[in-house]
Amino acid sequence: MILMIPKRKFREIVFQILFAHHFFKMEEKEYIENMMKMLKASKKNIREAYLYSLNILKKMEEMDEIIKKFSLNYNINRISKVELNILRLGVFEIFFDQDIPNKVAISEAIRLCRKFGTRDSAKFVNAILDNIFKNFKEL
Repeated sequence: MILMIPKRKFREIVFQILFAHHFFKMEEKEYIENMMKMLKASKKNIREAYLYSLNILKKMEEMDEIIKKFSLNYNINRISKVELNILRLGVFEIFFDQDIPNKVAISEAIRLCRKFGTRDSAKFVNAILDNIFKNFKEL
């Protein structure tokens, strides 16, 4: 995958596709067209983000089990959709994307929380991802 946009922007697009997927089930063409309009990004970049999102969605059940294991005080159904999708993206990057260092995945998840969630979201996501990272070898 060769990106024509910064990785941060790409990650934001992936997050927004994951978030939208919670509420709307659309075909690839619809996602791409809508995201191109909303985010003013090229069709190629949106398509790459969409395909990356599909990889995350394929691993969603497995990642949700990891999130459940480390969000002891929160039922996964009570986690906000913003936080949950940022956690999924972070867990995916930690476990399945070898091109992204784990600490970068965590810091970028925190950044996404600050942009799309709240300060409390950032603390919550940081605590869970940090705990997952520290116990990485046990999983």
